Amino acid sequence: MLFGQSVFQSVLERLKAEDETTEDAEAPAAHRVSGLGTGLAFDVMEGVSVASQRVGQAYFDNLDLDAAGVVEKPAPAPPPEPVMPDHLVRTTPQEVAEELAISAADTLLTLREKRRAFARANHPDGVELPFRDNATKRMMLANLLIDEALRRLSR
Repeated sequence: MLFGQSVFQSVLERLKAEDETTEDAEAPAAHRVSGLGTGLAFDVMEGVSVASQRVGQAYFDNLDLDAAGVVEKPAPAPPPEPVMPDHLVRTTPQEVAEELAISAADTLLTLREKRRAFARANHPDGVELPFRDNATKRMMLANLLIDEALRRLSR
């Protein structure tokens, strides 16, 4: 404690005194913004900003491109026509049964695995739009054949 005050109190009084002197010094300059040390400079000509006169040109000024050097890209080539996979051509029940190769030795587990494997290769959502009808027929036949085998297995 110095002269009957704590150190904290003496620091507070000194800060108050400094604030009062700075407020007195800044009082005549009311147009200044506190914390802004410099003035603002604008690129102004006849009361209108120069940049606003050439809004569209400002982009090209920064690109540093020559208009003659701009080359148009050719249109992309159309995608080739999709080709139907060979297995989607086989839509008869005999051909699908041949692919599934269901036998009397198949169990519930093997039949489920055959169904999943067949669906991975033939599901309509996995083929091109023009071939979805054939994929749908194949999936319907495979599901029918596997369901019949599951019924026979459960008896």
